[in-house]
Amino acid sequence: MSEAAKMPSVSDFEALLNETLPTEDEGFEGRVVKGTVVSVENDFAIVDIGLKAEGRVPLKEFAPAGKAAEINVGDTVEVYVDRVENALGEAILSRDKARREEAWTELEKAFEGDARVDGVIFGRVKGGFTVDLNGAVAFLPGSQVDIRPIRDVTPLMNIEQPFQILKMDRRRGNIVVSRRAVLEEDRAEQRAELMGKLEEGDAVEGVVKNITDYGAFVDLGGIDGLLHVTDISWRRVNHPSEVLSIGETVKVQVVRINPETQRISLGMKQLAADPWEGIEAKYPVGAKFTGTVTNITDYGAFVELESGVEGLVHVSEMSWVKKNVHPGKIVSTSQEVEVMVLEVDPAKRRISLGLKQCGENPWEAFEGKYPQGTEIEGEVKNITEFGLFIGLDGDVDGMVHLSDLDWERSGEEAIQDYKKGDTVKAVVLDVDTKKERISLGIKQLSGDPFANVSSKKKGEQVTCVVKAVNDNGIEVEVGDSGVTAFIRRSDLARDRADQRPERFAEGDKVDAMVTGMDKGSRKMNLSIKALEVAEEKAAVEQYGSADSGASLGDILGAALEKAKEDK
Repeated sequence: MSEAAKMPSVSDFEALLNETLPTEDEGFEGRVVKGTVVSVENDFAIVDIGLKAEGRVPLKEFAPAGKAAEINVGDTVEVYVDRVENALGEAILSRDKARREEAWTELEKAFEGDARVDGVIFGRVKGGFTVDLNGAVAFLPGSQVDIRPIRDVTPLMNIEQPFQILKMDRRRGNIVVSRRAVLEEDRAEQRAELMGKLEEGDAVEGVVKNITDYGAFVDLGGIDGLLHVTDISWRRVNHPSEVLSIGETVKVQVVRINPETQRISLGMKQLAADPWEGIEAKYPVGAKFTGTVTNITDYGAFVELESGVEGLVHVSEMSWVKKNVHPGKIVSTSQEVEVMVLEVDPAKRRISLGLKQCGENPWEAFEGKYPQGTEIEGEVKNITEFGLFIGLDGDVDGMVHLSDLDWERSGEEAIQDYKKGDTVKAVVLDVDTKKERISLGIKQLSGDPFANVSSKKKGEQVTCVVKAVNDNGIEVEVGDSGVTAFIRRSDLARDRADQRPERFAEGDKVDAMVTGMDKGSRKMNLSIKALEVAEEKAAVEQYGSADSGASLGDILGAALEKAKEDK
């Protein structure tokens, strides 16, 4: 055989190479394989994975977190084959990817078995955080960090803690984990265990975890209970933060347990004596006490008599004279005031108090100082359609009714003489301390002119002075009394022909007879005609009659003559 025949051909060389290298079906790319460290050069380890070419792996990929790499020649390691070069090149290897592949295999087992996995929160991303699960990177949504929203996650970072895998997709390399699910599961176990031990009425210690406007949440060791603001203290608490602070350890009593909702209601005041027990004996009606104004509303002010015992001073019981005034203009918060107990209702836990009762009643004081009939002086404070209001001593007002302004004129006419700010005199007519009313009169300053004529009897003769003449009759003043009366046209004379008002002139004196007296309406009725008839009858009886043959003229003549002689 020639030398040329002994030399291998190109096809023979290719066959030999294929025997040495793995086939495509047996390809290493994308797989984790075992290799041997054949040397360590600078920052790389040279790893032989059974190919004719070797791969270089950075030493830092063999180093545990925060430590130096411990790798020696001859060590067997698992690496991930990214790419296999040709016979003259190098293999592209990665220890990190190998570790990640190992982690994914373990994570899939945990996900299928619904088991927890340990990880470390190491970074922030949009919408949440990144978690290292022993080489695999997972996403932790912000809503899954804790049971309640937390502002600062820094204390939770870079420490190993358990997580629950919610979703994973190896093909896409996505893993979503939850820390909240782990906490909720632990909490549910603790809650069930604690709920089995707690009973209503138990006194336990807890830590204030959160404070709201309506109360505070207290951690009883894995389970939270609500301490309502009304159960913090027997005294008024406007906001829980006035008494409690987050992180404070408090002793509370289990007030109520709802097994269906697993809610626990707590109380602090229940551990102290109820100040309302025997309240009627401590605060009898009519007694006076000193208290502190704790709250002011539109309808009154609350006064604390002792810790846990408050009473209400209604706005109507705050001042004798300040009506329709906001309570805040009479008292202020934290002010010490003296009050009187008006009513006690233990069942409703209410005490009615009075502030004005601890001061002098100005109406009673006025009555004692200014009895009925006393003349007083004051300023016109207000003018209304029914009279005048006059300011008096003690900050009280008295009223002059329209009917008490003038004896002769109507009230509507007389009130026109007054204006606000005028100083006027009046007479005290009546003081009603219960209704807080003082009645005054201005016309009573002068005597009642009607009193001068009210004693006149029906049939009595009076002399009048004509004041005015009109078509229907004449207006006259009775004597010098100041009382006027009206004589109608039909009462001006006995004879119809003489019943003419124009017969009279202003200033004339006329005699008339009282025919009626109405003291209620202050009116008297007069008649000249009735007087003439009465005089005629008297003359006939004295001087004769028609039977004696004397004429009426003779009789009247004799009567006139007799009257002349008498004068």
